[in-house]
Amino acid sequence: MTSSIDTDDSHPVGHAGGPQPQPRVPTRLLLGPGPSEVDPRVLHALDLPPLGHLDPALLDILGELEHMLRGVFLTRNRLTLVISGTGTAGMEAALVNVVEPEDTVLVGVMGYFGERMCQMVQRLGGILRRVEASWGEALDPQQMREAILRERPRVVCIVHAETSTGVCQQGVADIAGAAHEADAVLVVDAVTSLGGQPVHVDQWGIDVCYSSSQKCLGAPAGLAPITFGERAVDKMRKRSALPTSFYLDAMLLSDYWHDRQYHHTISAPLIYALYTALRLLHEEGLEERWRRHHRHHRALRAGIQTMGLAYLPAEDLSLWPLNAVRLPDGLDEAAVRSALLHRYGIEVGGGLGPLRGRLLRVGLMGYGAQQRFVLQLLAALEDVLRAQGLPIEVGVGLAAAMQG
Repeated sequence: MTSSIDTDDSHPVGHAGGPQPQPRVPTRLLLGPGPSEVDPRVLHALDLPPLGHLDPALLDILGELEHMLRGVFLTRNRLTLVISGTGTAGMEAALVNVVEPEDTVLVGVMGYFGERMCQMVQRLGGILRRVEASWGEALDPQQMREAILRERPRVVCIVHAETSTGVCQQGVADIAGAAHEADAVLVVDAVTSLGGQPVHVDQWGIDVCYSSSQKCLGAPAGLAPITFGERAVDKMRKRSALPTSFYLDAMLLSDYWHDRQYHHTISAPLIYALYTALRLLHEEGLEERWRRHHRHHRALRAGIQTMGLAYLPAEDLSLWPLNAVRLPDGLDEAAVRSALLHRYGIEVGGGLGPLRGRLLRVGLMGYGAQQRFVLQLLAALEDVLRAQGLPIEVGVGLAAAMQG
């Protein structure tokens, strides 16, 4: 009998002296809006042997992972798991499970990712209602309350951490209270804040909250933690039709996570990495991790402002993990980012939407929230801005950051 396996020696695998099988990848310092720097111990977890998605050993790891996620979300929700996909998959999973055609959905929009929520609601056939704030400002909780009680939506959506503007939404508990008064489910985007800034799912009354693995949690991209409260689960059980997405159906995913029924092939290496990242987070302590992000945000802000630049949001509205820095008129944002990347190997983000060309978005997330990275960025940014003609005194940003 002839084997079906190709044994043609003209296609050597791992042959000494042959072409390198791995791509050439430059070393970067990831200080953009995500992905962020990853602890070497988390990267080492990716080298562990892969397991099948129904292997009892992997399922045990999923159980521990689920428990740790509840600790980060600060929730007792049974339906807490990870979606195989990035934060956008988390957003889509949140909406596809609780929005039905003809549902009125009220979305608070204060930046790019609120706009993305609106697009998804429309694709799902929801009746969209918007409450808007200027980019760089937060939503007014009282205005949100009035709109909720006027429109009586089935679902309310807000972004806690607007990555496009560096704004952290305040008054989430007040918005949740209004949503519940109108018998609506509250969906909250915590992609950039979870693990880096306080998010209290149960205390604030959030019904659905999603995030991503590659930001403050400190793992590679590819997984989106999400939690569904009882009010959301009850709405899902009473749906008139199944969700339009099989892959993101939370009830089917629950059958896999809790009843060990096959749904899809989850990536074991990504699970190992997130598991390791969450172990490190819990060893550090959630509140201590919040404080670390706040400390380095303050240091960077002090350095940036001493160099003559300004933040887009006011300090009381600012995200700690994501710093939105306004560039002076006349400065070429793309040239600044290109010089940081190609001269210093540092990646930062640019502005989105109406802020395109006017903003640097600097992420200090997870492992990336360290003093040495703050100082490295400030030194490089000073050099780049001076080369573009900005009159900055040498070393003032570094001195301010070290004092802050």
